[in-house]
Amino acid sequence: MKNTHWMVRFLQIVTGLFVLCGCLLVFIYTPFYSKIIVKGLNHFASVELNEVAAQSQKMAALSEHENLEPGSDLWIARQAYLKVMEQDIQQNNSANLLLIQARYKALQKVIEDFQREQQDQKLEQSPSAQVPLLPSQEDAEPVDPAANVRELLEWDRSENKERIEQYMEFLTTHPLEQREASSVQETNGEEIRQDLALLQDQQQVKPANRSQPYAIVVLGGGLTLDEQRKEIVVNNYTRLRLETTLAVEKHYQLPIVLSGVEAPYMQRWLKNHGVDAKLLEDRSMNTCENTRFSSLLLQKKGGAPTVILITDRYHMPRTRRLFALNGIQTIPVEAPMPTPLTRWRPSAQNYDHSRRANYEMLATMRDVWFGSSDCREVP
Repeated sequence: MKNTHWMVRFLQIVTGLFVLCGCLLVFIYTPFYSKIIVKGLNHFASVELNEVAAQSQKMAALSEHENLEPGSDLWIARQAYLKVMEQDIQQNNSANLLLIQARYKALQKVIEDFQREQQDQKLEQSPSAQVPLLPSQEDAEPVDPAANVRELLEWDRSENKERIEQYMEFLTTHPLEQREASSVQETNGEEIRQDLALLQDQQQVKPANRSQPYAIVVLGGGLTLDEQRKEIVVNNYTRLRLETTLAVEKHYQLPIVLSGVEAPYMQRWLKNHGVDAKLLEDRSMNTCENTRFSSLLLQKKGGAPTVILITDRYHMPRTRRLFALNGIQTIPVEAPMPTPLTRWRPSAQNYDHSRRANYEMLATMRDVWFGSSDCREVP
């Protein structure tokens, strides 16, 4: 038997590769390719919770009105105030609540004045700090999603113990000046009732119940121009996520978090449809920042161990993984894509799904193997 000429073998190999590429190209235009990618992403993208980061959501007392940064002086003063109130209720039958609140307001003023002086000193020393236009190089490097909460959780550190003890001593012994004493009589009883209600809620919600959602988180999918090409509006990806939000909100009366630079436009769209979303995270520029900044916002508002997550099916696995790394468990609700898949035949609209699936597959591989280098640590 004669050996096949090398040129013939080469042509056979090239032809085989050409046929395989053609079959793959046709397969990408079918509805089956994107479905297989999604199944693979859901299988391989881990949603195991980062327990260290999850501690930042452990209060599970989400409030749309709480706006103090966890771990800050004002936030610790607030916790000291609630603790002193609780002690007075147990020991003195609520006899000194008005006095405690007046001292708390005085403590807030002391902290704010001190922070203002520090800020003024920093601005005098570094005038360029008045215009923070660009993130520093450190912000561009991969960071641990749990790192930003570790300092907050180390309450056994001596400086944290000293600080909260100082605040509690201030709230129980500080002699009020005449102006401050007069405020005791002017104290709004409604504020006291709200504080007592918050104290009671915090006592009731521990430990956190991860089987129930505490908020609805909706990720933006982009913006576009209206038909007249004059005003910026949400694009079809974002609109379909918001339409899904309307359906979910009817069954769950929960706070709605809108995440992404699209957030103000998303809020306007929902308001035009009768839903008021009060929690806006409008700094994030990518999925990593969506999850990190939304987690920080929920942490600041009191904590949400579990949320309902709304985005499209291709975006969902990677987003759930990143939320888990930031300590939040997610209940996925998939929003439809602008174009539906065909039942079996190849088409251009199927390619839109395949292209989206390919992007998320590559982005997930990058996140798992290398981390997200374009993700800022704080907004």
